[in-house]
Amino acid sequence: MRLTTRGRYAVTAMLDLALHDQSGPVSLSEIADRQGISLSYLEQLFSRLRKQGLVDGTRGPGGGYRLLKSVNLISVADVIDAVDETVDATRCGGQRNCQGEQRCLTHDLWADLSTQIRNFLGNVSLNELVAQRSVQVIRQLQDDRHELGHDTSG
Repeated sequence: MRLTTRGRYAVTAMLDLALHDQSGPVSLSEIADRQGISLSYLEQLFSRLRKQGLVDGTRGPGGGYRLLKSVNLISVADVIDAVDETVDATRCGGQRNCQGEQRCLTHDLWADLSTQIRNFLGNVSLNELVAQRSVQVIRQLQDDRHELGHDTSG
């Protein structure tokens, strides 16, 4: 079972946006720089996130993205769903044809695990992640590094 980079990057980018949203629209280039995710990949992800009503974009100088819902109302599962990602521990993608055209001995075990993971991610809001001390420490380090990278005073 694994979550692909699409799901991981979407959650990371949305958490970055949640951390910086209070100061106005956040550009994808800033997120790309802080998180080490390619700008073109973020553009694809944010297109999907926008279509699902999680973010809104503003073009032009001072533009960027903002959350459309409160961080309390956006779960990790919402973000993963928005980018068409699934968290499935079965070998068959839930089709029950794990062993030839039959269900394997452990299908129900892996299907139950998938349900537990889905429920867990559905109960974790962006706000809960923002509030974690470790997230705040990493945010400060990334912001400091980002500021240094754009400091032209030398």
